[in-house]
Amino acid sequence: MASSRRPLLSSKNPSTAASKELLRSLPHRDRLEVPGGGTLYVLVLGCTAEDTTGIDLASGALVRLRVPWPEDHPPDLAAFDVVEATVSDNPEDDDLAQPESVTVAGLPRQIGKLRGRAVRKMLQGLQAPIDGPLLGFRGPSAPYWEFTGDRPSVALIVATRGPHLMRRHEDGTTWVRFGWERDDVWLTCADAHAARSLVAARRDQLAGKEMATALGFKPHYLLTALSRPYEGHCYKTCVAILPRG
Repeated sequence: MASSRRPLLSSKNPSTAASKELLRSLPHRDRLEVPGGGTLYVLVLGCTAEDTTGIDLASGALVRLRVPWPEDHPPDLAAFDVVEATVSDNPEDDDLAQPESVTVAGLPRQIGKLRGRAVRKMLQGLQAPIDGPLLGFRGPSAPYWEFTGDRPSVALIVATRGPHLMRRHEDGTTWVRFGWERDDVWLTCADAHAARSLVAARRDQLAGKEMATALGFKPHYLLTALSRPYEGHCYKTCVAILPRG
């Protein structure tokens, strides 16, 4: 989508400068507004083929963009990318298991990246409190028909123990293990960077300082979410492992 905003130039880092100027210029909204054909500016936290999860910069709310990635263009957005996305003229708004989901038209346009104090403040404000089971229910999954749209499908958390990154040989999947209150939680991990870090480290398990070295940062947040229904159930997953900001 073409933008009417004039590109910003900087001899140091033009993409970061553009993102900071965008953040300063956006009018604040009290809640996420997604009219058909409207524009969203989003700070990406995690990107998979299923959706791109991030923060709506105007309202500070978590949002899950359903992006129509073509088969020859796999998801390629990274954590802390800032993107512009156009909401579909007829967005899906009836998924009670994923009330934060928004259908977008075409691929998001990358504006730049954003890091530093502003990002740390946003992430800290979205951190989920430890006030019950992760995502509102115990166990790894729940039947789709049990969801009524009154609880979030995504949570940015700080683990009480861990995390611990693992690769399972049986199917090559990546998993993350961590403590949440008194629960010992094991989730599949869809974070491509985390999976590549295991391969690059030539390890099947990573934790502590070794995990931080492999990732290139000290893990602080886990972005957890509910999957779309599979055989009638929605599953808890870890979408991204993130630094403090």
